[in-house]
Amino acid sequence: MFTGIIEEVGRLCGLVVREQSAVLEVEAHAVLEGTAVGDSIATSGPCLTVTRLARDRFWADAMPETVRRTTLGAKRPGDGLNLERALTPSSRLGGHLVQGHVDGVGTVLRVEHEQKAQLVTLSAPATVVDSCVPQGSIALDGVSLTLVDVQGDRLRVSLIPHTVAHTTLRDLTVGTEVNLEADVIGKYVRAYLAKAGPASGLTWEKLSEAGFL
Repeated sequence: MFTGIIEEVGRLCGLVVREQSAVLEVEAHAVLEGTAVGDSIATSGPCLTVTRLARDRFWADAMPETVRRTTLGAKRPGDGLNLERALTPSSRLGGHLVQGHVDGVGTVLRVEHEQKAQLVTLSAPATVVDSCVPQGSIALDGVSLTLVDVQGDRLRVSLIPHTVAHTTLRDLTVGTEVNLEADVIGKYVRAYLAKAGPASGLTWEKLSEAGFL
């Protein structure tokens, strides 16, 4: 579990893409403190397991499902990656609950500036949009953000200067693809309502069947 508050921007040093899976070599510093093989690190959204460690880098495998559902397979050496270690019991929950399970890939449609804020409009798949509400939360390449607006298949978020300065979101341009994770609470509510089916309230037919009419 993560918060979407990025600890540092690492650098992809190597990427070996196999038929479907991939192996990433990532240069990092802050997130390596206290990290051991087997620990989890959110890497621009997806939660990856550390398989090997060195003084200034770590290696992780991206399974076929991860490659299919995210942008990791399209990354190139030199690309920046938003990194965050998993939560501990004493961690502050500064963002929102993030699982590191990407729900879909969105595409940036517009980047605007409003005083100090940077407004980003993007298209998103229905699997993401259906769990989103204005003023709710979403993770964009692993970064916890607040939704400004939700209309059709369009999402709009606002980036504060700190986020722009300390994450890879500073590089967003029209056409950029990003990993999206909808708020886990919204996903569970949506799934529950879908299973519950249409509401079944009191009707004249039910009253008649019960002998009241």
